[in-house]
Amino acid sequence: MIDFWLAIGLMLLVAMSFLLLPVVRERRAQSEEDRTALNVALYQERLDELQGQAATGLLSAAQMDTARAEAGRELLADTDGIALRPVRRLGKALPFCVALLVPLLGLGLYLHWGASDKVELSREFAVAPHSLAEMTARLERAAAAQPDSAEGWYFLGRSYMAENRFSDARQAFQRSLKIAGRQPELLGQLAQAIYFGNGRKWSADIQAITDEALAGDPNEATSLGLLGVAAFEAKRYQDAVIYWQRLLAILPANDASRQALQGGIDKARANLGTSAPAAPVANAQLKVHVVLADALKGKVQPSDSVFIFARAVSGPPMPLAVKRMTVADLPADVVLSDSDAMLPQLKLSAFAQVQLMARVSRAGTPTAGEWLARGNPLSSQTSTVQTLVIDSPDQP
Repeated sequence: MIDFWLAIGLMLLVAMSFLLLPVVRERRAQSEEDRTALNVALYQERLDELQGQAATGLLSAAQMDTARAEAGRELLADTDGIALRPVRRLGKALPFCVALLVPLLGLGLYLHWGASDKVELSREFAVAPHSLAEMTARLERAAAAQPDSAEGWYFLGRSYMAENRFSDARQAFQRSLKIAGRQPELLGQLAQAIYFGNGRKWSADIQAITDEALAGDPNEATSLGLLGVAAFEAKRYQDAVIYWQRLLAILPANDASRQALQGGIDKARANLGTSAPAAPVANAQLKVHVVLADALKGKVQPSDSVFIFARAVSGPPMPLAVKRMTVADLPADVVLSDSDAMLPQLKLSAFAQVQLMARVSRAGTPTAGEWLARGNPLSSQTSTVQTLVIDSPDQP
């Protein structure tokens, strides 16, 4: 804060210079006033002397008038250029008191509304911390100085997680979510804090948070890793392999965590009793019969696209398997299987519960259209034929 105090000192000097200037002017005006009073007294003394000489007969009346006029001219000459004005006497103490109060008032206002704490924090962060505790303390001060910064609370939560302060981390991530909205990355971090804060016990709340995170971003890394950890600890080794393989597929090739993640996958496979890559118990095959409602036959065109797809009940919103045809092909029987997967790591057999849907889209867009059929949740291993009747308006 040395530069701040230098600025205060400069303000003090400037304030004193402005306030001392009237004092100097006051003294100059007082000197001019005293000089004028002296000239007037001398003029009056001269008149008294002339009147005495006239009374004794030393001066005639004409000489008296001439001498009086001469004295008056001398008085005017001495006071020429002097403009007398009333002098407001402030006293000696008042200017100095005001000069001191100006910077003190500025200091008080700055400490109340200023950003000295943020300046100090920026200087602290310019120097590497010596320990994790020191970094956490800095982040705590940063969050207090900027309580509306979602990034500040996010990084504070990460620091708390590194210190195993899971309850504090949970509160920090909740503050960040409140400011930034329910971002997938923040949801993943919150779920992780709750999981470890609950003694590594899974719950419906954690499942709901991870489902929301993956619905917003199917590649949300923290949620995928956490689901794999929870599955492994629950001895659901096949599920652990699936989640960790999805995570491994999105990690950069030079990511330092790839080796540890691959080790976890290998261990889960070993616990399954095989060293081969984990595979689903059975290749999911869902048989679907798709029908267009009679009421809609006059509202669609034969060339309109029809998308039949399945998506996870708890998982990413994107279709797991999809097939395309036209209205002219309806009614139709199709089979959705792992071979129809849009992404290799997102297969029907990787999810226990799925939902079947069929959409009519004149624009040929699978994510939006005019008419829709929506089935009830069912097991991905269902073998009976499922009927979808396209009869409802498609709404976002």
